[in-house]
Amino acid sequence: MYRPLPDFLSVEDSTIEGRGLFTRKALPSGVYLGITHVTDERFPDNMIRTPLGGFINHSEIPNCDIEKIGDLHTLRTKFNIAANSELTVCYIITNPKFKVGLISDR
Repeated sequence: MYRPLPDFLSVEDSTIEGRGLFTRKALPSGVYLGITHVTDERFPDNMIRTPLGGFINHSEIPNCDIEKIGDLHTLRTKFNIAANSELTVCYIITNPKFKVGLISDR
């Protein structure tokens, strides 16, 4: 059966904005969580957002990083994260058309 998110992740109401991505179990630092976006010039903002990338909220003190590997943007934990915590990244608006840029793009 297809699952858009790993079993231990869920989309829930966020105190940051709308809905957010949460972990149901404690996660250690450095855990690879999956692909959030794929660079593709045929799409608006030159990216395809995956279900994992669709609900990550911004934080000035994020607990996850986006790592760019070729055309893939992947999510990895920065710190140990407690169960039932919201996963966040730091991102910015990069132009007047409100395209989102991920600060941790490398």
